[in-house]
Amino acid sequence: MTSAPLANGAPPAPGAANVFWFLPTHGDGRYLGTAIGGRAVDLSYLQQIAQAADRLGYFGVLLPTGRSCEDSWVVASALVPLTEPLRFLVAVRPGLQSPGVAARMTATLDRLSGGRLLINVVTGGDPVENKGDGIFLSHAERYAVTGEFLAVYRALLRGETVDFAGEHLRIEDGRLLFEPVQRPYPPLYFGGSSEAASAVAAEHVDKYLTWGEPPAQVAQKVAAFRALAEARGRQLTFGIRLHVIVRETAAEAWEAADDLIRFVDDDTIKAAQATFARMDSVGQARMAALHGGRRDQLEVSPNLWAGVGLVRGGAGTALVGDPETVAARMREYMALGIDSFILSGYPHLEEAYRFAELVMPLLPLAHGSAQPTVQANMGPFGETIANDRRPTLQRAGGRA
Repeated sequence: MTSAPLANGAPPAPGAANVFWFLPTHGDGRYLGTAIGGRAVDLSYLQQIAQAADRLGYFGVLLPTGRSCEDSWVVASALVPLTEPLRFLVAVRPGLQSPGVAARMTATLDRLSGGRLLINVVTGGDPVENKGDGIFLSHAERYAVTGEFLAVYRALLRGETVDFAGEHLRIEDGRLLFEPVQRPYPPLYFGGSSEAASAVAAEHVDKYLTWGEPPAQVAQKVAAFRALAEARGRQLTFGIRLHVIVRETAAEAWEAADDLIRFVDDDTIKAAQATFARMDSVGQARMAALHGGRRDQLEVSPNLWAGVGLVRGGAGTALVGDPETVAARMREYMALGIDSFILSGYPHLEEAYRFAELVMPLLPLAHGSAQPTVQANMGPFGETIANDRRPTLQRAGGRA
């Protein structure tokens, strides 16, 4: 089960976008901040989400990383044989992995998947978690390690023999005997909002990812990072990480947003925000600043809702609305230079279907149709009425 490999870092065609979904290896459910409505995230459930994303036409899936998650490499390896042509965006962790070991893992999974591996470079922004993993480095030091790691890692994947002596890493006669499918290596994705992160992005990566900030802030980031890369004779492409809450009407979508946090109380918000405050991630601080831990100012930009970030770290905003509105907001980001959307929604299985069925037909996708071309029941979709006739596309109120 293989698909044709991509050119390294090749962006979608102008005016088109790649849409990813998310594998919730850290938990899933109908509500945030509570065990009510929670569901077991086991291999069977992750397989359901991955195969749904594959069938519905998503470009790929993001697998998160950290001590709250199942290991992304192990999960991806289990799901690769069960999907096609779905791509897997999996994390390498400078400081936790040596560049040589990471390069071998990368080449292996890229070969076994037939060129469907994408790499998410994660430096880590929680000092407490980092110390639990044996990393006792400052923010600046971690990004210095990341820069050295990527210099070696990229060279190894290009087939070079590496001798390297940096401030943090030393490599002698580093070599990769088995090459990846994608040349010179699988595309490198990377996020970070600090000055140290921007230097790493401009020098080493293919696609810069931002969390879902308002369009004006995203525009500033895109312009700044593009200029830094161009000053080094390089080009960056850009993606965004967002949640989505889409329903057939705007009223239903906003009701679903309110319902998602119905069990989140003030004590839970306070505890979550205290955890985020200990982090040295500039991106996390920017997410928290959007809402300030308050429930009364969650729509931080038209249809951009920060309620998820009250209790969830990382990406904390969601596009909320009817299909046409959500698609229009995504096109606004595309006009700023965003060509990749990494989306999620609760629960992840159901929301993958809602978004694919309601919004993807309204978007200029770079990765093909969101629906398979052949149906076993010969279509159209829906249950046969009275065992006698197929349903039409009529909607309530007579709107087709």
